[in-house]
Amino acid sequence: MDLERLFYPRSIAVVGASPRLEGGKLPYYQLTKGFGYKGKLYPVHPKHKLVDNDPVYPSLSAIPGPVDLAIMVVPAHSVLEAFKDAVDKEVGFVHFFTSGFSEIGNRDLEESLLNLMHRGKTRIVGPNCLGVMCSEARTTISPHAEPRDGGTVAFMGQSGGLCENFVSLANSRGIATNKAVSFGNQIDLKVEDYLEYFGNDDRIKVIGAYIEDVKCGRRFIEVLKAAASKKPVIILKGGSTAMGAKAAASHTGAMAAPHRIFSSVLKQCGCIEVDTLERLMDVVMLATSSSFPQGSNAAYVVGGGGASVVSTDVAARYELDFPELLPETRRLIGEKIMDVNTSTANPVDLGIFAFDPKILLHTINQLGKDDNIDFIVPQFTVGSAFMKPEYKQEEVDRLMEGLKKPLIPVVSRITENSLFHEEYRIGLVSVLRNAGLPVYSSMSEAAYAIRKLLDWRSFA
Repeated sequence: MDLERLFYPRSIAVVGASPRLEGGKLPYYQLTKGFGYKGKLYPVHPKHKLVDNDPVYPSLSAIPGPVDLAIMVVPAHSVLEAFKDAVDKEVGFVHFFTSGFSEIGNRDLEESLLNLMHRGKTRIVGPNCLGVMCSEARTTISPHAEPRDGGTVAFMGQSGGLCENFVSLANSRGIATNKAVSFGNQIDLKVEDYLEYFGNDDRIKVIGAYIEDVKCGRRFIEVLKAAASKKPVIILKGGSTAMGAKAAASHTGAMAAPHRIFSSVLKQCGCIEVDTLERLMDVVMLATSSSFPQGSNAAYVVGGGGASVVSTDVAARYELDFPELLPETRRLIGEKIMDVNTSTANPVDLGIFAFDPKILLHTINQLGKDDNIDFIVPQFTVGSAFMKPEYKQEEVDRLMEGLKKPLIPVVSRITENSLFHEEYRIGLVSVLRNAGLPVYSSMSEAAYAIRKLLDWRSFA
């Protein structure tokens, strides 16, 4: 299925466009225009004359040229008439923001839409969804998204809210989303159609997904195997419990299969399964970094003996190792610190010297030369009112230029009620993210993402 004109439409019509921004409807016309869409954009409404100071067309048929994508923001009782107009107009794709279909038991309305669809060539996105986003085409699904060029991540979600949350969370971590689609009830175009398109899109390096149900199991497996053999595919399955499955049925009309079967299929296809949106984002962040580990041998750098013990336990649970460092590595690290409440063994405990940026960066640099190490996880200390380490962007960038091993920093939250610490933490994370590094809040988060990608790499 060729979805190029869906994600790169030359013309978009918003049916139900309104000058009023209230009423529970997303103002797609204003959103698309404000996001910088460069194609032809048409507001359609039988009653309004102007929307955002632009003239309004009374119907799709009144638009003089072809329409690649029509976004339907109309009530359920009006969808058949609006869709018939789209089919007659030979619109390429129609996205229904409208709800009120199988999620409330109204499957007859979906069948009526499909019967109309089969009379022409128009394809359906949804219904009951937010639709499509493409950063390069300047289309969006979220009022919180920022126009950004490039990006190597695609996301597809059966939930509009989770889809929007992914885009917003990714943006906050400095990860540009190339494409996203919220596909709702998937009565026509299905999850496997989007997955196949993203799998074959060379602009996409990582695929994330939230899925409640699959309509065509055999094709889904074929497409998933093909995509996961080329790039990481990270899936969060909704309805993995009996209560969750009941919620999914009322959300998108999903009929969820037993989770143990679905999970087994994902594993056999080489897919990465996660259980929360936050963990999905953790894996995506590592997968989009400049490099990720090729093996499980870690070097951990921390300021405190207790933290090194706890982190060793965490690493062991995820089958990561802290091998012995080469004698020369330990000697060079030890030259910069006193042997009081410190250790140059692995995990490396710098004690109070972890507050010194020059010593921490020196330690990382030496670990990067150690042949026993596959990757480095340093814990950056947030500091206190009387000791506030300053990491300059140029110093971190210089370190990265010569570092031969993947660097996966941890910047922990040591308080939850201090604006001072949070402001400092955000600034430090920004410096590290600007250097292209994945940054985690705990060793547990980092180890989880590392193990997931190591398993995928061994499978692929």
